[in-house]
Amino acid sequence: MRVKQGFKFRLKTNSVQEQAFRRTAGCARFVWNRALDLQKARLADKNAKMLSLTKLTNLLPGWKSEFSWLKEAPSQVLQQSLRDLDRAFQNFFKRSAKFPRFKKRRGNSSFRYPQGCRLDQEHSRIFLPKVGWVRYFNSRAIPGVVKNVTVSEICGKWYISVQTEREVDIPIHPKIKECVGLDMGISRFCTCSDGTYVLPLNSFKRLEKKLAREQRKLAKKTKFSANWKKQKARITRLHHRIACCRKDFLHKLSTDLADRYGTICVEDLSVKNMTKSASGTVENPGRNVRAKSGLNRSILDQGWSTFLDMLSYKLEMRGGSLIRVPAQYTSQTCSVCGYCDPENRKSQAKFACKICGHEDNADVNAARNICTLGLEGNLRYLRDGTVSQKQEPVPDPRQLARSLSV
Repeated sequence: MRVKQGFKFRLKTNSVQEQAFRRTAGCARFVWNRALDLQKARLADKNAKMLSLTKLTNLLPGWKSEFSWLKEAPSQVLQQSLRDLDRAFQNFFKRSAKFPRFKKRRGNSSFRYPQGCRLDQEHSRIFLPKVGWVRYFNSRAIPGVVKNVTVSEICGKWYISVQTEREVDIPIHPKIKECVGLDMGISRFCTCSDGTYVLPLNSFKRLEKKLAREQRKLAKKTKFSANWKKQKARITRLHHRIACCRKDFLHKLSTDLADRYGTICVEDLSVKNMTKSASGTVENPGRNVRAKSGLNRSILDQGWSTFLDMLSYKLEMRGGSLIRVPAQYTSQTCSVCGYCDPENRKSQAKFACKICGHEDNADVNAARNICTLGLEGNLRYLRDGTVSQKQEPVPDPRQLARSLSV
């Protein structure tokens, strides 16, 4: 099986290299904005068609003649910028992304080398066209063949993301028979069907007061002044620190679960719909807007979608599987007798079945229901530990509850 994997490292740059990076990023941004402006003009004209990627690329020599400073950037970087724009339009027409926007000079910059880079892991350096050898903090080995390299700037620091490709044997998880259900929550980040749970990190909540204090300082300064830019950089670094803490927590937890279990069942959550604003409109105002806003902030602070994406690809790399089941009625169904009733869960933390009298923590009970639903509709799991290629639909929780109660 062919595996594509990315590795990100921080670069050890000097002032000359940083200047070259900013120059290249500026040229790539200029090409993107100029091509986007041209495509928008042709979209507005009913008698004109959008230019293809080939025609856009053929315009580059003319732009280089008009703007001689474009020659300072590698041609492949400028061509890659046009490819990215063409892919952005394709995603927009497929309704999987928003309309492409112009790139601003302020903010984080990035550009990509599709080829021409050479990696020297022994000496912890990488060769970039028109820049030369650049050293990086080598924290792990990079297996496979280098396909492309992305250079990006985050909070004044430069990073490289190296994407590699390699052939590996189809993995089989050593613990494929070990299955667990996960119930995501606010007070507990996730609760396992075996009774264990993990408390949330809440990185944003920990630094929320400090962030608000720094933003108040920014509001008192003259916009775009030197002090305003310094304060803006402080806020950006604080946001980056919050994101890094969250990502570190999610990576460690997802790796631990992927190593311990071969099959993990989770709820098929639509975080985008769960975190929609409840403010409503002027004609139909919403209810409990402030409470819903706090709930949305807590959900986004924990990063459920990112965590599930990490679990998915890490299990796939180890030969395991992530099963998503419908989230409806999992918290109202008894994991022992299968009786489903909203009265079973009168409080947020306690579950008590009205039929069999089973009492348990509500999150643990929901996690066990999720595990049962996942095994009933598992695509790859068999009791003998082999892999099944037959696709079976995940059953409806209400139908399963009725069958169990009968």
